[in-house]
Amino acid sequence: MTAKCILVVDNELYIQEVVQIALETINNWRVVTASSGAEGLLKAEKERPDAILLDMMMPDMDGATTFQKLQANPVTQTIPVLLLTAKIQTADQKRYQAMGVHSTIAKPFDPLQLPTQIADVLGWQL
Repeated sequence: MTAKCILVVDNELYIQEVVQIALETINNWRVVTASSGAEGLLKAEKERPDAILLDMMMPDMDGATTFQKLQANPVTQTIPVLLLTAKIQTADQKRYQAMGVHSTIAKPFDPLQLPTQIADVLGWQL
């Protein structure tokens, strides 16, 4: 089985590191990181990851705008996007569903449970 590739788009470097360590150590998945929405768009098109973990609150280009641009690009529109966000109120969840986001993982998250959460949402076997 080929290792999954996950693109993590988050402006907070320590979040990128925690996610990367968790996914690479626990599941041997390959992790690509981006620190902004613009960088995430470029890496999504170049790397074509199996899934994208996208932060909602980033400077310059927020997660919603980044998601819309991913959906508008034929190369990236089929990549599942999971939001990694602290904004998980009911109204936020409804907005994410209306946008067409695959799922949401709440911050703070348990790094040891993160691979299982991602695999469960995407129907991947661990």
